[in-house]
Amino acid sequence: MTSPHQPGAAPPPGCPAHAATPYQQAPAQPDAQTPVKLYGPDFAADPHRFYAELRQYGALAPVEIAPEVTAMLVTDYRAALDLLHDDATWSKDSREWMTTVPADTPVMPMLMWRPNLFYADGPAHVRYRDVVVDSFKLVEPHELRARVHHAADTLIQRFGAHGEVDLIADYARLIPLLMFNNLFGMPDSYSDRLIKAIAGMLDGTSPEEAAAANEAYTNYIMELVGSKKAERGLDLTSWFMDHPNALNDEELIHNIILTMGAGNEPLANLIGNALSRMLSDDRYYHTLSGGALTAHDAINEVLWNDPPLTNYSAHFPVRDVFFHGTWVRKGQLVMVSYAAANSQFDTGTPGSGGGSHLAWAAGPHACPVKRHALLIATTAIERLTAWLSDIELAVDARELQWRNGAFHRALAALPARFTPITPDQAGATPWHNRDSSPTSSTRSEATSTERQPASAR
Repeated sequence: MTSPHQPGAAPPPGCPAHAATPYQQAPAQPDAQTPVKLYGPDFAADPHRFYAELRQYGALAPVEIAPEVTAMLVTDYRAALDLLHDDATWSKDSREWMTTVPADTPVMPMLMWRPNLFYADGPAHVRYRDVVVDSFKLVEPHELRARVHHAADTLIQRFGAHGEVDLIADYARLIPLLMFNNLFGMPDSYSDRLIKAIAGMLDGTSPEEAAAANEAYTNYIMELVGSKKAERGLDLTSWFMDHPNALNDEELIHNIILTMGAGNEPLANLIGNALSRMLSDDRYYHTLSGGALTAHDAINEVLWNDPPLTNYSAHFPVRDVFFHGTWVRKGQLVMVSYAAANSQFDTGTPGSGGGSHLAWAAGPHACPVKRHALLIATTAIERLTAWLSDIELAVDARELQWRNGAFHRALAALPARFTPITPDQAGATPWHNRDSSPTSSTRSEATSTERQPASAR
């Protein structure tokens, strides 16, 4: 029998369990339950101001994530953990909810049900997750690092001689595309199609653009699957196909859609946000030439303060539930704000008040490949700052613009400048060959890893 003291239980009105624990007792809520808009330029410019307002409602607050689409947003760290670990009370299946909102809402591509690990519960979720986890295990870390080196050098060759670059459009957003295009077995010529589709789904500027982006992304994946059905390769798509869990065509397509989408735009934002922090924070000034704070430090601070996916983890209660001081009706959309939960303690020191950050979510639906994402992001930043050791922002940090959207924290651009480098200058450069490296230690590492993946031999 479920205890009324258990987070997520639904005690009757007037039950003493309404005040069972401090974290279930909500502060006095504002009289007006008007949802707070999590989209538009004001939210994009300063989301933490909005999170401070939302905390006045307690652990959960009413928000609007698109016109006519509302949700309850979890802003409390403990409540977020309780939700993310309780798959008995909370379902990921959004099909019932989809009937309650406009079909053409721009956020539908991010929340519509699909037969993949994100929207599945129980055994189906485990079955899908095993396919993803097992396939990524075939990508060895040293092989992945060598691929990032090659992708980074390829991009730096394009702008290195110019002395200026938009680190979002010309680097951060392209690194994941080159990586995942390659890992899933598609040629680089498909990259532009992929980035436009994924960005369109996340930005959600209009129903028409969101629908077009969703269609373009699905068509891209279907072409990918078609090519691998004709001829297998040493890639994730082929490994998904050949996994013992035997996904059918629909399951295969939708798990690739999810995995590739989750691996591109959020990873690009992680790289961009970390580079922005390094180039605008005096503590990182000497990092680019070997200072105390590193790319790893910048990434960790971003994951705490400006996680690339800020509000997500869509869940739906399987029954009416009294959760941390708030009644939530069956099937209602509840999302977790990783950014608000992380910053709840506001101590100034990441991790000092609330344990681990929630940027990767938690519980059974936590990111299954976060080690791969961290390796790609860290290596991409280290490679860039090693070749361009004097890189700096080309504008004041306060002039940087953030993209609209309820789900992500993403810069529109990150203009930077540096001393140009050319193919004919003395010493190693990105143009020499794939194995060239700014230092002898990384040169020897690249030489030893620039080869066929171990799983291919």
